[in-house]
Amino acid sequence: MDFSSFLTSLGTSFVIFVILMILFALLSSKPGNNVVYYPNRILKGLDPFEGGSKTRNPFSWIKEALSSSEKDVIAMSGVDTAVYSVFLSTVLSILILSGIILLPVLLPVSVTDDGRKKQTTSKGTFNELDQLSMGNITAESSRLWAFLIACYWVSLVTFYLLWKSYKHVTLLRSEALQTPDPKPEQFAIVVRDIPAVPEGRTRKEQVDSYFKTIYPETFYRSMIVTDNKEVNKVWEELEGYKKKLVRAEAIYARSKTTAKPEGTRPTNKTGFLGILGQKVDSIEYYNEKVNELVAKLESEQKVTLREKQQNAAIVFFSNRVVAASAAQSLHAHVVDHWSVLDSPEPRQLIWPNLKINYFGRELRQYIVYIIVALTIFFYMIPITFISAVTTLNNLVKLIPFIKPIVRIKVLRTVLEAYLPQLALIIFLALLPKLLLALSKLEGIPSESHAVRAASGKYYYFTVLNVFIGVTIGGTLFSTFKEIEEDPNKLVPMLAESLPGNATFFLTYVALKFFVGYGLELSRIVPLIIYHLKRKYLCKTEAELKDAWSPGDLSYGTRVPNDMLIVTIVLCYSVIAPLIIPFGALYFGLGWLLLRNQALKVYVPSYESYGRMWPHIHNRILASLILYQVTMFGYFGVQKFVYAPLLLPLPIFSLIFGFVTAKKFYPAFEHRSLEVAAHSLKEVPNMEMVFRSFVPPSLSSEKIEEDQFEDALSQVSRSTSFV
Repeated sequence: MDFSSFLTSLGTSFVIFVILMILFALLSSKPGNNVVYYPNRILKGLDPFEGGSKTRNPFSWIKEALSSSEKDVIAMSGVDTAVYSVFLSTVLSILILSGIILLPVLLPVSVTDDGRKKQTTSKGTFNELDQLSMGNITAESSRLWAFLIACYWVSLVTFYLLWKSYKHVTLLRSEALQTPDPKPEQFAIVVRDIPAVPEGRTRKEQVDSYFKTIYPETFYRSMIVTDNKEVNKVWEELEGYKKKLVRAEAIYARSKTTAKPEGTRPTNKTGFLGILGQKVDSIEYYNEKVNELVAKLESEQKVTLREKQQNAAIVFFSNRVVAASAAQSLHAHVVDHWSVLDSPEPRQLIWPNLKINYFGRELRQYIVYIIVALTIFFYMIPITFISAVTTLNNLVKLIPFIKPIVRIKVLRTVLEAYLPQLALIIFLALLPKLLLALSKLEGIPSESHAVRAASGKYYYFTVLNVFIGVTIGGTLFSTFKEIEEDPNKLVPMLAESLPGNATFFLTYVALKFFVGYGLELSRIVPLIIYHLKRKYLCKTEAELKDAWSPGDLSYGTRVPNDMLIVTIVLCYSVIAPLIIPFGALYFGLGWLLLRNQALKVYVPSYESYGRMWPHIHNRILASLILYQVTMFGYFGVQKFVYAPLLLPLPIFSLIFGFVTAKKFYPAFEHRSLEVAAHSLKEVPNMEMVFRSFVPPSLSSEKIEEDQFEDALSQVSRSTSFV
């Protein structure tokens, strides 16, 4: 990519961003669009417009984001969102502090050395951006000392800010967990790997007796996990027909007019997709189906509770200190009996995974790791192919008939600016759901844990396939014949490609934050979908609410995508320092955008109290180590004899990671007793705590308590509450 193509990409991306900001200001000020731009505030009963619709302008959201506090973010979107904000601000600080030194020092050092220029001009491979990179430095030059010292500066800044952020997030988590408001999950633990039921006893009696013996004063109750597959099907079918009934009644009510007060009763066909079969009155038909399924659900609930009990349970305590202690304790002398862990929120539990035994979970984990490794390997092939083929010169070689199009200067400039980056972004969008499904197959018990696991897999995928795959793939494809003639050229060619590929990643980052963030802020796509659904599909209030439901921040894809940018910017921060301002813009704008979306748009689907942070911390360290190793290799190719001085850096990073894990991680793995011991402002209603864990498909007002006795313990004691 030449300099004009780079400027075209940057300029058009910026123009698109400005247009999207203006659209956001115009569209978000219209009351009819409030549910798209302010759903979080609406759901919390707050006024959508803080300053009134007349004060809106394209930049007012920036002022509102800057004026908000961390407490505001926690109040509106929870601790997890605040922790994600800490991640963005931490990386932004790393880049700003690094750039303060690297930009004014390394850019002049690169520009004033013309040794490399003389070597590359004859081949016509040098462009204006290369002059600002380490690729312009002559091999063995003493100027390389500046770049070596810069590697230490970036590493030290990262160590300092990561340590500071880990302490801050630990404090945030502790403050949230020691809240005086009782949380149901703080009084429960998840028990897995329950041994076989002794002869003459029920599963309920076995669990109650075991925990009542160990915790005689604080054990409250137990809930045996059941196989809910069949009852869930019936419940989902029932809920579907209830929605259809409400919809049919709404259609009937709307059909009543002054001219026709009796209205028109809706009808439907009972066959395939409602287009085949007998034609019936919809309201009567759906009423019959609802009554039929209610009876079927009650029957299936009884069968499930008495005959489908599993080797897992939720155990409740009347004291949250005891619950926290129990979750950290070894209850049996063998690892595959009576395994316990902190209970997640009731809405997070992945019920089918609770019954998987210890060795089953271990086996599943290794199988999934193998599948993920194969996925990464086989995805490397198409991504490497895409990164190589979508360069314009290679496309012309493969598809000769596009030459006339390519000769048009404007089209050529636009294609060079966007084609490879768009192809890569679209290709990567296909992967996240697969990785989340694989993570759940491991037997992970909670949604937030599954998201963290999928996020880790996606991170390694993006780093290995996008960062390494694009860098190596483009080089190998374009110079394959030269390598075939002289394989010894491979290493120097790869070394020379590192600064050159920085232009690809510069435009990739620019496209991500200008166009990506512009679409995120303007919410054009959700707005169009909402209005289409409202006009043509929605007949009830519930359907209308589903149409504008914003969802959550999707950490499983958002964090790995940000981590890819962290890896790219760190690895090129010294090789091509010009990437630092782009990285700073990405994370600075991302921080502002997150504040706006967290306060007004997205509604969290769960709360893990910052459990994502250790994952984020470790991935930043992994990116830092990759950067340090990359720089050591590049200095070696540059024949700089003092390159071994970089060897301590990866060692320092590993030591730093070990120390932070030992110091901070235990507080994220379990709730500390010190935190759990804080007093509550009111005595918790333990029956409400217990009921909050009952799956919706097993909850029914018509079923009497004694019908649950086989799966739900009746043991309770009057004890102190903490």
